[in-house]
Amino acid sequence: MKPDELGPMRTLLLQRRAELLKGGDVPVEFEQQEVVTKPDEDAAPLTEMTQVIASNRNRARVEALAAIEQALRRMADDPEEFGLCEACDEPIAQRRLLLVPTATLCATCQREDEQANSPRGRSRRHLTDYR
Repeated sequence: MKPDELGPMRTLLLQRRAELLKGGDVPVEFEQQEVVTKPDEDAAPLTEMTQVIASNRNRARVEALAAIEQALRRMADDPEEFGLCEACDEPIAQRRLLLVPTATLCATCQREDEQANSPRGRSRRHLTDYR
């Protein structure tokens, strides 16, 4: 990537990292119960679902921060290679990088990767995938 294109891309990555850090972790609230009381069977599923959602959001946040750090490291270590597809060595479209600055694959290679790694070769999940 050209040096004049790296500046705005670095700024975008730093802004996204700051937003993620500012938001912080989603608190995972645990059900507080007295030792002598019987657990509320109606509230337990809601509490469990809330815990899973918060945990998944925190995991996604950590993964996004790691991807941003990796992109910043790639940009610093080898600026000419930043923005090139890791699979085909073709430039990743500027529009794609603006939307997904952590992208390491061009749209074509990303689609092929998703099809190869998705259930039944599809990129989108369907109700029948959850049997």
